[in-house]
Formats: sequence, structure tokens, C-alpha cells
Amino acid sequence: MTLIIGIILVIGLVFGGFVLSGGKFDIILHALPFEGMMIGGAAIGSFVIANSIPLIKQSAAGVLKVAKGAKWKSQDYSDLLLMMFELTRLYKQRGPQGIDPHIEKPEESEIFGRYPKIQKDHHAMDLITDTFRSITLGLVEPMQVEDHIEKQLKKHHHEALAPAGSIQQMADGLPAIGIVAAVLGVIKTMSSIDKPPEVLGGMIGGALVGTFLGVYLAYGFVAPLAGRLTQIEEEDSAFLKVIRDVIVATAHGHPPVIAIELGRGAVPSKMQPTFSEVEQSQQEAPKLA
Repeated sequence: MTLIIGIILVIGLVFGGFVLSGGKFDIILHALPFEGMMIGGAAIGSFVIANSIPLIKQSAAGVLKVAKGAKWKSQDYSDLLLMMFELTRLYKQRGPQGIDPHIEKPEESEIFGRYPKIQKDHHAMDLITDTFRSITLGLVEPMQVEDHIEKQLKKHHHEALAPAGSIQQMADGLPAIGIVAAVLGVIKTMSSIDKPPEVLGGMIGGALVGTFLGVYLAYGFVAPLAGRLTQIEEEDSAFLKVIRDVIVATAHGHPPVIAIELGRGAVPSKMQPTFSEVEQSQQEAPKLA
């Protein structure tokens, strides 16, 4: 929704102000296809040169992510806390043997099956299963557990922000590409210096469309897109940090209720369930067989 509103504002207010101030679209409309072809082609071409095919695909998916917004909602965080409560309670009462069937075959786990959205996210599932698997194999020192998780989070965070960085690079280059297109327009104008002033004025105006278009696209669309994608990835990364805090607290020997409360503290404020809501959901959680 905010993406659509922003696009309408950027286009409507800029060109609306241009028209209200007496500007005419004739020169812009005449030059736009050619300038757009040069600027857009150079921007896309340089983007392809600078990035690998997987990163290009991730960047395209990132644009769709901006349109959809953050993946994890308030209910997802509540589900995560309840799911982690079930896992840590099982681990606390039955030890590694009790939790082993769930982490070895998460797709068949009754606990994970109650939370299908989380179960389908391989980043969250890998963090949970890999860390608990390491614990069952002997990684029981809390500091080592935390360090193990931090390395995974750092790697994931770096990979998640790569598409936003590549899009920002495109934004940084667009103003310069616009200048290149404008210079080509000036070269074209200079080759027609014998033309009447009104013709030269139109040609110069067309050349300036290139500078305008490069700056306009960079700061009106592409850079905000990269910034918003960065915000979304930062927001979604909080989901994994909740998992980290719960598992680390469990490794320190805290009871499940305390571990979940520590994890609740890492939930973004606007999506954070209250203590009483978490407590109520824990009381309604399925009992261990």
C-alpha cells in the first residue's frame, strides 16, 4: 500500500507542479523514449555486469518483497513463541532424546506441523534444527551455543541485504548515466548549430531530459526501493533473533517460561504480544504425551 501511495505522490506532485508552473510536456514526451532507452539500458546493463545471476534473481524477488511488505506479522511472533515453548519444554523434560525426532525430521514433527508458516521457512527451521542438533551432539557450553548462532545470523543477514545493496548501487549510478545521456544530447545539438533558435532550444531541452530522468529515477524510485528493502530485511531478521534468545536462554539452563520471556523481549514493539497473552497461550498448549 505504501509503495503505491509513494509512487502516486512522486509522479503526481512532480509533474503536477511542472504543469501548474506553466511547463509543457511536448519536449519531455518527445525525448522520453530515447532518453529512457539510453538510461534504462545502461542502468540495467551495468546492473547485470555488477551482479551474479542468483543475486539478480534475488533482487527481482526483493522488489516483489517491497510490494508485499515484511513477511512476519504479529501472529507469527506469537506462534513462534508458543512453538519454542513446546520445544524447550520437551527438551527440558526429556533431554536430547526427546527432541531428536523433531529436529531430525521436522517435516514430520507434530510440533512444527502446528505452525505451517514457520515450518515452510527454511532459514528459521535451519536455525532451530541445526542449533538443537549441535546441542544434542555435545555443544552444551552457553557461550559456544550463542557464538554458533551468531555466526549463522551474521551470514544470513549479509546474504539477505545483498539485493538491497545491489539495487542501491544502481541508484548511485543513475544520475551519472543521466549525465551521459544529456552529453550525448548536447553533442547532437552541437552538430545542428546552424538550426534556428527554436529548434536548438527543443534539442537542448531534450538533452536535459536525460539529466532529469537519471536523477528522478535514482532518488524518486530506485534508492527508496533499496532503502525499504533494507528495512524489511532488518525487520524480518528480528524473527531469527527471537529464536536465538530462546535457545541461548535454554542453554543457560533457564526454564522454558523464562526462556520464552527473554525471547519475547526481542520481538519488535509493534508486534510484541503481552506477557499475559503469552502466558495464556502456554497454558493452552498441548500437553506432553
